[in-house]
Amino acid sequence: MKPTNIGAHDYFHKVVDCQWACPAHTPVPEYIRLIAAGRYSDAYMINWRSNVFPGILGRVCDRPCEPACRRGRVDTEPVAICRLKRVCADLKDDIQDRLPRAPDKKNGKRIACVGAGPASLTVARDLASIGYQVTVFDSGPLPGGMMRSQIPKFRLPDTVIDEECGYIINLGVETRYNQWVNSLRELVDGDWDAVFVGTGAPRGRDAPIPGRQEAAKYIHIGIEWLANVAFGHTTPISERVIVLGGGATAMDCCRSARRMGGEDVKVIVRSGFEEMKASPWEKEEAIHEGIPILNMRVPKEFRHDNGKLSGVLFEIVRAEYDAKGRRSLIPTGEPDEFHECDEVLVAIGQETAFPWIEKDIGLEFDKWEMPVLNPATLQSTLPKVIFGGDAALGPKNIITAAAQGHEAAISIDLFCRGKDLLKRPPPMTNLVSQKMGIHEWSYDNQVSEEERKKVPVKALEKTLKDIKLELEMGFDPFMACAEAERCLNCDIETVFTAKGCIECDACVDICPTECITFTSNGEEDDLRGRLKAPAKNHDQALYVSDVLKTGRVMVKDENICLHCGMCAERCPTGAWDMQKFFLQCAEAGTEPKRT
Repeated sequence: MKPTNIGAHDYFHKVVDCQWACPAHTPVPEYIRLIAAGRYSDAYMINWRSNVFPGILGRVCDRPCEPACRRGRVDTEPVAICRLKRVCADLKDDIQDRLPRAPDKKNGKRIACVGAGPASLTVARDLASIGYQVTVFDSGPLPGGMMRSQIPKFRLPDTVIDEECGYIINLGVETRYNQWVNSLRELVDGDWDAVFVGTGAPRGRDAPIPGRQEAAKYIHIGIEWLANVAFGHTTPISERVIVLGGGATAMDCCRSARRMGGEDVKVIVRSGFEEMKASPWEKEEAIHEGIPILNMRVPKEFRHDNGKLSGVLFEIVRAEYDAKGRRSLIPTGEPDEFHECDEVLVAIGQETAFPWIEKDIGLEFDKWEMPVLNPATLQSTLPKVIFGGDAALGPKNIITAAAQGHEAAISIDLFCRGKDLLKRPPPMTNLVSQKMGIHEWSYDNQVSEEERKKVPVKALEKTLKDIKLELEMGFDPFMACAEAERCLNCDIETVFTAKGCIECDACVDICPTECITFTSNGEEDDLRGRLKAPAKNHDQALYVSDVLKTGRVMVKDENICLHCGMCAERCPTGAWDMQKFFLQCAEAGTEPKRT
């Protein structure tokens, strides 16, 4: 193998598993250390720059960082990264004076953002702060998009949405609420230099099975019902409710139904429990609130009595997979099941909808009615129109929408300046030694043996009676500090200097995970099998040194390293050093790297 190029910005980035997994590449270990030090405002600003909505995401993020967390590979559970994000939002000081201010002199470019969800607001923030005049259109009365309309208030209070959307609107962003955009052609032909489409996936999928039309009064599309609940347009629901679907919307529907008067609420899903799209913690929360989840049942018919719903008939199935892993649902032959209910909430998926985009303006759509986009730039076939969020590549989540908003803002900025959209600015990276003495580091490298902390919650007797009462209370400073100390500091990297090594193997002897081996070089598969602890995870790289004096190379398996620094402490020559890697993604206005 060739010596590892640790100067490549993506090498150590991949080692910081949580940051690599985060679509917005938030510097997770950095802000967790700041929380442990009680520097909540600093931690908030680190988050705000990357993911835009720390207080919102600290409550409702899909947490792609946590399954990737290294702590989860050496312990039973990962660090509670998401809930620590909420800590810095809850405990910060007033950070208004630390936010950017829009330049007094604008650059003369006008940008229209259609939709006021997380993608559009991210675009607005990034562009308004560098001199663009941004106008946000939305059919609703307030900013936030699906964050406000589809996430229940007991999970995400309006006050949090108002605060974090306000930080963006206060940059001088013009807002046109309660205004439905009927024509993209009008925007394209109007006095706009670019148009961003961030309209989300506003259309819920229906269940067109027998009885659907006859009992329509009692059958509701999940996301529409949640929006009506959010804005106070829905009266209490009936006692017996069935929720169809196994994703996040289904979990929000069933838990909201319990708070709206439902006593017998069930979730019935066509997939297995493990295959449900809802996150494990969402399923746990629903079960904790007394909501059973029945799996491997496919709805066949809505039963009714002259239009009044009486229940749903289900076929029991099992899953079979072909050689390519594609699933088929096969009837088991067991008798169909009938479940009585008074109302049904259909939460079986969401789709984009673009009735306001004319078909003859040069914007192409694929066979799934999704816009044809350059995946690197999110630019459509109509050059001045850029997409982002669920409207771009289909339903995802808030953190992905924010990440795409950053990329879309870069594209809009490059487009408005007549630059090549494919020449993207690189991230800013830094690698700095943490050495403070012979055997001292500027970070706490003691590995905590604490178990993951559970977030305190209010009593169900209270929360099930009030749909606006937030369930979770968040960590207090003491719990936050204890949880933060579970972080393994994956951004503090072991950096090896071959010319300083005397091959004493002291680092090999001291390493608690046996991740370091001195051996002869070879092809990667061969080398992985010859390490002191065979490296089986090909998703994590091997760190290979230059050839040493004996002809051997140092090989380190990044997958099992604890970043404890013991190798550097034991090394008598300083060949090992602990250096902090920091990566901040590029933003609109950053110049592409010159070549």
